[in-house]
Amino acid sequence: MPTTTAQPATDLTAYCDTLADRALAASRSLAMASGQQRNNALRAMAKAIRNSKDALQTANAKDLEAGKAAGLSPAMLDRLELTDARIASMADSVDQIADQGDPVGKVIEGRVLDNGIKLQKLRVPIGVVLIIFESRPNVTSDAAALCLKSGNATVLRGGKEAMHSNQAIAKCVQQGIAAAGIDPAAVQLVETTDRAAVGMLLKMEGKIDLCIPRGGESLIRAVVEQAHIPVIKHYTGNCHVYIDSNCDEQMAVDICVNAKTHRTGVCNAAETLLFHADAAANGVLQKVCEALAKLGVEIRGDSRTQAEFAQAKTATDEDWAAEYLDKIIAVRVVDSLEQAAQHINHYGSKHTDAIITRDLAAADQFVKTIDTANAFVNCSTRFSDGGQYGLGAEIGISTDKLHARGPMGADDLTTTKWVAYGNGQTRQ
Repeated sequence: MPTTTAQPATDLTAYCDTLADRALAASRSLAMASGQQRNNALRAMAKAIRNSKDALQTANAKDLEAGKAAGLSPAMLDRLELTDARIASMADSVDQIADQGDPVGKVIEGRVLDNGIKLQKLRVPIGVVLIIFESRPNVTSDAAALCLKSGNATVLRGGKEAMHSNQAIAKCVQQGIAAAGIDPAAVQLVETTDRAAVGMLLKMEGKIDLCIPRGGESLIRAVVEQAHIPVIKHYTGNCHVYIDSNCDEQMAVDICVNAKTHRTGVCNAAETLLFHADAAANGVLQKVCEALAKLGVEIRGDSRTQAEFAQAKTATDEDWAAEYLDKIIAVRVVDSLEQAAQHINHYGSKHTDAIITRDLAAADQFVKTIDTANAFVNCSTRFSDGGQYGLGAEIGISTDKLHARGPMGADDLTTTKWVAYGNGQTRQ
């Protein structure tokens, strides 16, 4: 079976050049692979993941042990762990991607010009995609699957905390690629933990077309600062829930609890709750905060929140912009939907923001005025996810506006090409 990459050379520059050169060559051969061939690779990958559960968990146990010794937080260890359910979900996601329509060659628009030329705008692969990620080993299979589906070669650079897990998953990926007769360099895992390799890969214009970093804000900002290639940023998930004056009380409790506590260490978990003053005065704030506190969530609030819920600690300005990824939430009382929108647009990370209301006009205003990739009405922020959206998986949740925004599936890993079919026309 082919290895996931050429082994790291003594000369790091030569190693990175080899990775990029092999990926570029593979991207060109992938452009000629049929959709069926790529789907065959995906289904073989999913089968290999299911058949390798024990090996994956053995590798993952090494990472978990090292993570505990290094003092990783419970939230980070949760991101790292490969449970039976998560391994099954990884395989299911790959199968779901295989079941989707082929984005490559999809006609976006077409027309016949007055001169008889038949013009089409098609989806085509981007080429070579560098994906840099932390903690979550499932990104290895998700990214590989989405890039293969969209006809892109990919170079994967995971965090050192998940190296054993990533290597084990990459073996499953390679089994799928080999079964379909695709160039094994279509998916390569960077085998060195030397951070200098990242900087080198980010400067390989002409070989690597795009970088997508997934991880903490410090990682993403470091990537942007070093990159000579385009970067689609997936910044922090400072997600908000605004509880309107006209809301269903039980719905408010259920959604806020789910948005915060279903999994605290993920980017679509709620980090700030904003209550309309009427909802606070009517006891909704108290009931929501009591429900969260019973589950061990620390409440940090403004003075109006503390007046309604005495257990709340004092929030600072830093709390409004914080992505806690932990059992902590910031709570503020506002006087209007407009004030809530101002708060979210100022402090938010443009990831996912929700309103709980019975008022359709308020919901419409919220959706139009909040600058966010995902605007939700009467549902938990935890649904902001490629799998939940029916994308099978996601390459990440873009907080950029170009060229993709929100959960990115296979279609978002394509660009466009104009194709003209003539029969000898010349321009006069």
